[in-house]
Amino acid sequence: MTARTVRRALTGAALATALATTALTTTASADTGRAGDRHSATRAVMEAQVRAGVPGVLGRAEDARGTWNASAGVGDRRTGRDRLPQDRFRVGSITKAFVSTVLLQLEAEGRLDIDDSVERWLPGVVRGNGHDGSRITIRSLLNHTSGVFNYTEDPAFFEQLTTGFPEHRFETRTPRQLVAAAMQHKPYFSPGKGWHYSNTNYVLAGMIVEKATGHSYASEVDKRVINKLGMRSTTLPGTSSRVPGPHGRAYSKLSSTAPDAKIHDVTELNPSWGGAAGEIISTTGDLNRFYRALLRGDLLPERQQRELLTTVPVSDTTPDARYGLGVSSGKLSCGVTVWMHSGGIHGSTSIASATADGSHTAAFNFNGDWSGDLDALIEAEYCGAKPSAAADKTGPGLKKLTSLR
Repeated sequence: MTARTVRRALTGAALATALATTALTTTASADTGRAGDRHSATRAVMEAQVRAGVPGVLGRAEDARGTWNASAGVGDRRTGRDRLPQDRFRVGSITKAFVSTVLLQLEAEGRLDIDDSVERWLPGVVRGNGHDGSRITIRSLLNHTSGVFNYTEDPAFFEQLTTGFPEHRFETRTPRQLVAAAMQHKPYFSPGKGWHYSNTNYVLAGMIVEKATGHSYASEVDKRVINKLGMRSTTLPGTSSRVPGPHGRAYSKLSSTAPDAKIHDVTELNPSWGGAAGEIISTTGDLNRFYRALLRGDLLPERQQRELLTTVPVSDTTPDARYGLGVSSGKLSCGVTVWMHSGGIHGSTSIASATADGSHTAAFNFNGDWSGDLDALIEAEYCGAKPSAAADKTGPGLKKLTSLR
């Protein structure tokens, strides 16, 4: 999978790296609580992101020694408002772990099997140009080994998400329309014969949840995950363009890589184009709560937990980068294995992560989509690597996984 393809995966604008420092003032703040100064490296990396062009960074880490909140930059370029620990933002593809969890719960209840074919649940939906739903399983959707074309890589659709965004930002897209766009293209490979990140996989997964339960995938995520865990700041907006408060603003250059490109306020948008692949709105605190519960096994029986964490390689050249069912794993420079998923949508770039036992969680968000280094943040938080060291130490596996959006 090319870097360009990765950047196109559920993001409204391609991320550029190492952009020139902006004129924004860097204002860092932190509530260290019982955590002391253990997060100095993380704070330093957050500040470095703002110097590199990110308008504002929000972060939260939790472990046995306490909770740490910090921010750098601004939440609103016009007013200079700080980013706040309770701020909500769009999490993009982190949504995928919620959908995967629901399907695994349904399997545990005997309502489906993740080795069922897609055709069994969605007859005739995955068909055309070499796609064959009878040869694709639910499992292969969840771990991206289905070969199904990624609708966000359709050139016309991608143009609507980027340069055409101002005209199309409030349009509603149905899951059927998204899948139909994918079916206009050939699959990447035969089912099970490769790995390619595809948002279409999770749109289909959401459709299967609805077919199996008679309820929307969003209502099942609400009931089975969000309400169960008390994630009071997490919502699935559907077609609503509004972000519930409190929140800052979200900014995008709409795929332009020019240093002086116009920065657009993209806070309001209709997220139905992401749907089950990336529509959720949340906070750093709620994301940490979800990842802690997920990795501790609080949401799934033992068998389904094993399935969640059974991984496949994402590339022959990056053996440490592996993908499970809506979550990925990577080994850091200090030897720590972290489970994570990143997410990108217009004006918002995020990552949620946890150690294998769920005891140390960390979530971060940039309120921009054209600059920023998620790898460095994860290295800093779990390994204590300062900005330059994090850039030097980050392994290719981690780089691959933190670019999944």
